[in-house]
Amino acid sequence: MKITRFLEQDRSLCHVAAAFAGCLVIVTTGVLDTVSTELGHSHYAEKPSPQLPAFLSMPFNSIINLGYILLGIYWLGRDEKAIRIKDETGLYLKNVFSWMALAYGPVQWVRIWTQAQWAAILDQWFTLPIFAWAIIWCNAILRNWKSQHFLAIEFLSLSSYFLSMFHPQGFELALVLHMLWAFVSGLRLQSRYGDSTTKRYLAFALISSLGFVGLKLLDHWLAQCFLFQRLTGHFWSKVCDILQFHYAFCFLAHLDHRRSLKSKE
Repeated sequence: MKITRFLEQDRSLCHVAAAFAGCLVIVTTGVLDTVSTELGHSHYAEKPSPQLPAFLSMPFNSIINLGYILLGIYWLGRDEKAIRIKDETGLYLKNVFSWMALAYGPVQWVRIWTQAQWAAILDQWFTLPIFAWAIIWCNAILRNWKSQHFLAIEFLSLSSYFLSMFHPQGFELALVLHMLWAFVSGLRLQSRYGDSTTKRYLAFALISSLGFVGLKLLDHWLAQCFLFQRLTGHFWSKVCDILQFHYAFCFLAHLDHRRSLKSKE
């Protein structure tokens, strides 16, 4: 059982690493250099601390990214007994989502640290396949989607980022479409297999998602209040994003288990 679990995690890690490497290679070619991104510390309400090293110049907005890493490690460690997902596809979906969370933290941290265009592009780009994976997991439970569907949706998701080359708000448009599709998929899954527990998880995920978007947009405005001058809106938006990730895990893992129970009836 331990060997099977290791191989399953190894396969999911290889797939996430391959996608990461592919994006990195494309970014290094410079083809996306014209994409509109927010660069410079002026885009953040947290003031840089010149006494700290560069990788901690904005300490709170930097350290919060450890939350994604810890979240990924936590869910990777949740085995089939803990989450009651017994089929290989469900475990694979969970593990890929976990590796995505784990990889996303360092990418965001590097963006905060370097304020480089390539890091900002990767930060934006990686957001899309993460939401796409939630869509894939929902539909794998609903429609018994297989690997060819996973590949098609992830390719479509990654390709949608190229909208940013044609319009300054291309990324935002792609992100909104991803978020809406993920929410609609979640609602459909809830209506078919859900219970009161998953309804609560879905509500918490939605509230966290709204917090993620709203607090980030209001970062500078909130900083006018003393309470948001150190722990700024951007910091709390990342807290909401981590919670959104976590409740998506809870929702999907629970429904994957319920679907397997109903299929045996």
